[in-house]
Amino acid sequence: MWITLFLLTLVLLSTTQAADFCEDVIHECQHGNVPWTRCYEDRIATCGVRGRFAPNFIRLMVASSQEAEVNPTPHHRVHIPSSALQRSRGPVSGEEVLLVATVINSTFFKLSPPPGRGRGRALIPVQPLHRQGTVLDEIVLAVRAGNIPVRNLSKPIKLNFKHNTQESEQEDGTGHWSTDGCDTRDTGTEFICSCNHLSFFAVLVNPVLSVDRSNAVTLTYITYVGSALSVLFTVISLIIYICLQRRRPEKAIGVHMQLTGALLCLHLSFLLCGLLVGRLNENEEGWVCRGLGLFLHWSLLATFTWTALEGFHLYLLLVRVFNIYVRRYLLKLSLVGWGLPTLTVMVCGIAGVYGKYILELRDDNNHNSTVQICWMSSQFPQRLSVSYITTVAIPCLVILCNSCMLGLVVFKLWELRRGSGGVESTGGWKTINKEKGSRLWKNSATVLGLSCVLGLPWGLASATYISLPGIYVFTVLNSLQGVFMFLWSMALTCKSRSDNNSSVRDPSSQKMMMTSFNN
Repeated sequence: MWITLFLLTLVLLSTTQAADFCEDVIHECQHGNVPWTRCYEDRIATCGVRGRFAPNFIRLMVASSQEAEVNPTPHHRVHIPSSALQRSRGPVSGEEVLLVATVINSTFFKLSPPPGRGRGRALIPVQPLHRQGTVLDEIVLAVRAGNIPVRNLSKPIKLNFKHNTQESEQEDGTGHWSTDGCDTRDTGTEFICSCNHLSFFAVLVNPVLSVDRSNAVTLTYITYVGSALSVLFTVISLIIYICLQRRRPEKAIGVHMQLTGALLCLHLSFLLCGLLVGRLNENEEGWVCRGLGLFLHWSLLATFTWTALEGFHLYLLLVRVFNIYVRRYLLKLSLVGWGLPTLTVMVCGIAGVYGKYILELRDDNNHNSTVQICWMSSQFPQRLSVSYITTVAIPCLVILCNSCMLGLVVFKLWELRRGSGGVESTGGWKTINKEKGSRLWKNSATVLGLSCVLGLPWGLASATYISLPGIYVFTVLNSLQGVFMFLWSMALTCKSRSDNNSSVRDPSSQKMMMTSFNN
């Protein structure tokens, strides 16, 4: 009888162990009282495998004195150095350690609030909603080695993800995806992640706003047509400024003239760089493209420099109202406005920054195409550093300062409008409302005009990362900057005529326009 009970017990135990299949572990762990990731890490070391082969699941004993490399899927490869295997063995004696590598569907990683640091090695993962990005192919790579967790390895573990996307890994115990402890290198066909720990890993794809071929063609036409119109209207604006300068020489008009000239060079150089790059032969491509790239970079820097000087001039007029006489003021501004960009492009030209820039595009159907322009050479090693400093950091600083100046203008307009309240009480109700409406339009036109002069439309570059309409708004406004400068020059011309012919004087707009235009 005792023998029969013993045999029945053995049968039940073997049946229970056989039922603990690896495919069912993750579902069973999710209904437990401990974090399912900790349960999963423990049970995948002893679970059973249906059949002789389990797809996307590797479990084997490896020698801790040698490096180990496994491929749980054709697109994932794990390379573990011997030092990591020896540390994972812990105090247990023996040469071999258990190595498990598999992939999990990312839908099992549910969103949860980040817990505080606790004891143990529990991992409470969350969905990529906590970070901007989605898990590539909804696959999470799980790697376990030995008996104890390993961290801060001197020789990193290498994880290979075959895909042309950005990558990030999940941090242990923080409840969000993180790149801490991992360095990523892109080889073009795969990402190689060198990590100093073992855990759950995944590839996070940041949502990049894509533009299809039809929208790309439309945006190209808008850019070229807008730049061509800007070239035409900046020439007209220069003629208007020259006439105004001869009739009444003023420093503000001189500054506007310099900014308009920089915009003319910018749009003209952009058209030349974009349209001529495909028509250059191999002999002319080198020096011509370098020269055009230098010209485009110089024009862009000059535009932002003169935009900053417009804000500085406005600061002197609105804040330093008295005792602001500067000897040879325009000459000194010109030395800064044209000298700094010239010095910068000379250094970049000597360093070999300029050349043909090739941008590779891929649409939704995985059709590849290239766009070429004479700009900073794609072959220059430090191209990104130079580009970020001169075309991102400097413009952001200029836009930030000029935004403050525009806020000061709005404040001054509000002060002037409040100070003229006593004059309005002497007129009739209809006359007062008419004056208020006229003043509101004039003040709005002043703010919009100064926004273009101060280069604030460049700040809409951030909208290009949000939506397709943001790309269209940025393209239209910045390609038509020359047109806006023409409207500003026309406002200068019409202001004196309206002041002489209008019977209604607007104190706030008159003072502000005289301050920003004529000083």
